[in-house]
Amino acid sequence: MKIASITSRYLLGLLFTVFGLNGFLNFIHQPPPPNPLAIQFLTAAFASHFAAFFFAVQLLGGVLLLSGYFVPLGLTLLAAELYNIIAFHLTLGPGIAVGLVGCVLWVLVFIQYRESFKGILSPKPAPVSTTEA
Repeated sequence: MKIASITSRYLLGLLFTVFGLNGFLNFIHQPPPPNPLAIQFLTAAFASHFAAFFFAVQLLGGVLLLSGYFVPLGLTLLAAELYNIIAFHLTLGPGIAVGLVGCVLWVLVFIQYRESFKGILSPKPAPVSTTEA
């Protein structure tokens, strides 16, 4: 399972690093989506420069996974990105396969790092007590 997790971490990191860079450098040309609402959404996101935030988070999350440093932070950032990708493709865009592949890779990496998320997934975490000296 460890080999699958490491391989998934590199694949997911590479996927998001490449597509994050593509958002800034536009080296992978994509045809416009067939849905007119998707075109309006993407036009507004790019015209307002809001898309730069999407791509910056993708790039940062991908680089964190590739580097092996702050992997739980990278997973947290990419979870939000994957949610947006899935939501976009379920409501506006064609095809959900890439989003589902990303989700499967994310889960495989998450399983390896699940201890780092122990406090986040606790329904009632214990507060940190501070002592005054």
